[in-house]
Amino acid sequence: MKKNRILLLHIFLLFCACQILTAGHAQYSRFIVEIKDKNSSPFSLSHPDDFLSQRAIGRRTRQQLSLDSSDLPIPPAYLQAIRQVPNLQILNWSKWLNQVLIRTTDSAALSTVALLPFVQKTAPIADRRGKASFGDSVVAPQAFRQRTADLREATVTADRTAAGNTVNQFLGNVLNYGNSFSQIHIHRGEYLHNLGFRGQGMVIAVLDAGFQAYQTNPAFDSIRINNQVLGTYDYVNLKQSVNEENIHGAWCLSIMAANEPGQMTGSAPAAKFWLLKTEDVKSEFPVEEQNWVAAAEFADSAGADLISTSLGYDYFDDSSFNLSYGERNGHFSIISRGANLAAAKGMIVTASAGNSGLAPGEQKYVGCPADADSVLTIGAINIQGTIADFSSWGPNASGLLKPNVVSVGQGTVIAQPDGLPVLGNGTSFSNPNLAGLIACLWQAFPEFTNHQILTAVTQSADRYQTPDYHYGYGIPDFNKAFRQLADLRALSQFENSGSSAWFSAYPVPFWSDFSVLYRPAATGTATIRLLDALGRTLQIQSFSVRTSQAGLIHFTRTEGLSRGLYFLSYEDAGHHKTLKIIKQ
Repeated sequence: MKKNRILLLHIFLLFCACQILTAGHAQYSRFIVEIKDKNSSPFSLSHPDDFLSQRAIGRRTRQQLSLDSSDLPIPPAYLQAIRQVPNLQILNWSKWLNQVLIRTTDSAALSTVALLPFVQKTAPIADRRGKASFGDSVVAPQAFRQRTADLREATVTADRTAAGNTVNQFLGNVLNYGNSFSQIHIHRGEYLHNLGFRGQGMVIAVLDAGFQAYQTNPAFDSIRINNQVLGTYDYVNLKQSVNEENIHGAWCLSIMAANEPGQMTGSAPAAKFWLLKTEDVKSEFPVEEQNWVAAAEFADSAGADLISTSLGYDYFDDSSFNLSYGERNGHFSIISRGANLAAAKGMIVTASAGNSGLAPGEQKYVGCPADADSVLTIGAINIQGTIADFSSWGPNASGLLKPNVVSVGQGTVIAQPDGLPVLGNGTSFSNPNLAGLIACLWQAFPEFTNHQILTAVTQSADRYQTPDYHYGYGIPDFNKAFRQLADLRALSQFENSGSSAWFSAYPVPFWSDFSVLYRPAATGTATIRLLDALGRTLQIQSFSVRTSQAGLIHFTRTEGLSRGLYFLSYEDAGHHKTLKIIKQ
């Protein structure tokens, strides 16, 4: 009798547990299934071509990144075992986080999954309620024309004042930016475009809420004609097309990809794109974070160079999922962990800071993945460089500087479905403007790592020496970033040339600034003089050197020099040499 009573008690407790599980999960229809291991995987790190494209492998190889267990797919046998459970659907999965997203309203199915030997646990991630919301706004087309005229006149005036010219400086640009000139010019992005770097050969994955009418929008004629859209997928509705839903992603895409000369030109008009819908605008639940990670993994495996995302998460329809400020620490949320892993695979991930700058208390701080350690978080300014009051603040909960930099997100030129430009407000728009220019910069210096590219971008910004939690490091200058990377490239080639050369200059011939490379023969002081054709000293620089330690010195303020022949004279304790250089 005692054994029977114990057995009955166990049955009763099991029944209660099932009732609690059923009651607790009844409101949910989507769940995360955490997997214990990848022990039965048929894949091997020694054969990455079985699960990664050659572009993805090449990205890792160039940056000397090793593969690890997170690169291995979830064992197909595990997925098959979950699929065989009745009344259940697999929606997507993440090999990086080793988890599967399922949909079911059957508590028995959920219990069966939880008992599978390779399952760590299950947890709800979304219910069935819905809403529609986005924090970005668009200025009415009729207000656009006068607003654009005001903004362009302010920019042209500033250019004339700074340069002392009677004509503005963008008359010679190779691209006719039209209304979008100001948002490119504030970063000196036209410098890259004029050199021929417009995103050719670069692949950007855009993770957003839909790309309504991109197949017919005149702003996207070029990317359609030139097959620059590599593919699309809707992770919310599990379908290929992303043309029918929300317009938010199309707005963001237009800032990078539009090519309507005289009207609007994007920041990376020659790049190629993956268009991936991960956001469900009808609701706000962490399931969208899981969708994002699944899409980021696809972008990685397909060989994308950058991920541009104008999405962010902190507060949800079900407050039990809310990400408190303390949890926005750069590595807690699903999406922030996924974004950090995407960067660890060699991609650059850029994200909007968020539009909660005016919200009270901790709500004003950046959300996720803007909080992520390895993400370039982008706040919003207007074209005069003033911070937008809606731009979310930093730091993240770990004290990390956020946003990292800022770009134009107040009065940003975007394309409507008919191709006509309008002005938009939101950090959603500052993000792609900068992401496109970063793609162009990386195109120019493909040998550098994602970290080196982003370091050059942040170090070029106007507040790099005095960052704060509104602007981060400030407004990047892509002329400066280009010169910094060019210097690093030249210095590396100079050090590794294997030749006896110890003194050279580049570029030769030069147009404005130039740099001098040297390898001293002795420790002490070196002196370099810039001389005119008659031997008169125009500039002189003296600096400390160490024996055989290569270095680089810049010569600036050469705009007033006439075209023709000049000389560079170098002297240290063991060297003396003179070079001829020409200004064009």
